[in-house]
This record gives sequence, structure tokens and C-alpha cells, in this order.
Amino acid sequence: MNKIKELVKRELVGWKKWEVIWLLSATAVILGLSIYWKDSAIGIGAALTGIWCVILTGKGKLSSFWIGAVNTILYAIVAWQAKYWGEVMLNLIYYLPTNFIGLYMWSKNMDKNTDEVVKERLSLKSSIIAYGCVIAATVGYGFVLKMMNGTLPFVDSMSTIFSIFAQILCIKRCMEQWVLWIVVDVVSVGMWIYAFINKTGDLATVLMWTVFLINGIIMLIKWLKDSKKSVAVEE
Repeated sequence: MNKIKELVKRELVGWKKWEVIWLLSATAVILGLSIYWKDSAIGIGAALTGIWCVILTGKGKLSSFWIGAVNTILYAIVAWQAKYWGEVMLNLIYYLPTNFIGLYMWSKNMDKNTDEVVKERLSLKSSIIAYGCVIAATVGYGFVLKMMNGTLPFVDSMSTIFSIFAQILCIKRCMEQWVLWIVVDVVSVGMWIYAFINKTGDLATVLMWTVFLINGIIMLIKWLKDSKKSVAVEE
């Protein structure tokens, strides 16, 4: 019990006023509009845990991975209902286990003064290599999906590959993750708007990805300021 209290205490330390306002505002908007549109309980749960996860990730808190694990399961159910099979597999096969890997990696790199994870920045050379790999993998996987007669194969490939690499950079505490997340968010907003229009998705999920996009931009700026400008991550 004492360990739980200590964990909660650490997670509540260091919040700035604007960060608290952003968290509460995003939660209120999602919850209010989702209830108004009578979205499913699972859809609302997935949206709320998703928002809390990305904001806590941006804040550099360990709790982001616990909430993220819950979110991947709920979101996989929503994606299953919308018949986005790739999203289902991405969340259950990749995101769910990597949440626990991230929890372990971050726990060893926490700043005791701020109770936030120590944020890093890739060198220019490493950034070029990383983004080059992302583009190459996206094009390659896109051709594979095209041969499988997939719908919008290169858009599907972009969403999947960018997400995989962004999660890796997240685990490694790299600022560059947010550039990839922003791209993923833009693609996903469009995808779920399409699902909502065709009545295979709910508004809560559209709102969740919209908040993800806004959060990605905010956290990119925050991590640019917090990350070490001259230290490369070479592991």
C-alpha cells in the first residue's frame, strides 16, 4: 500500500498549470461530446485512456504505460468493430507488450528532481538514418500491401510503420518520436472520420485522434525544450 501511495505521489508532482488545464480540458471535451452523441462505453473508455496516455507520455510519467496498456485493449475492441484489422493487430501484438518494455526502460531513467523521464535528442546523423529507415520501410511495406490488394496500401503502410518506429523512439526517450506521432495522428484522424461517416466508428475515437494530434504538436515543443540539445542517443 505504501508503494502505491508513493507511486501516486510521484505521478502528481511537477505539473504546471497549463498542463493540468490541458489534461482536464481534453478529458471534459471528449467525455461531454461522447455522452451527447451516445457513443459506446468501450469507445469512450478507449478515448479517455488514450488521451490520458499521450498526455502523460508527453509529461514523461511512468503511469503513461500502465494506462497505455489498458488503452491498447479497449482501442483494439473499437478497431475490431470498425473492421480495421491492421489496427487490431498493431495494438494487441505490438503496442501491448511494448508498453511493459517502455515501463521498464523509463523506470531506469527518471529525473529525481522533476519525477519525469530524462528526455533525449538524436544527433543529426542518427535522425537522418532513423527517418530514412522509416521512409524505406513504409515504401517497402506499401508495395507488399498493394500486392495483397489492400485498400489505400501506402496510407495503411504509413500509419503502421510510423507507429512502430515512433513507439521505439518513445521507449528510447527520444524527442523525434513526436514528429512521427504527428504524421500518424493526421492519417488516423482521416481514417476514423471515414469510419464515423460510414457508421462503423464512433465520434469518441475521432475526437481522441484529434486530441492526439493537438497533443503531439504541444509535446513536440515541450520535448524540444526539455531534451538535451547536444547529446546524441547512441545505444
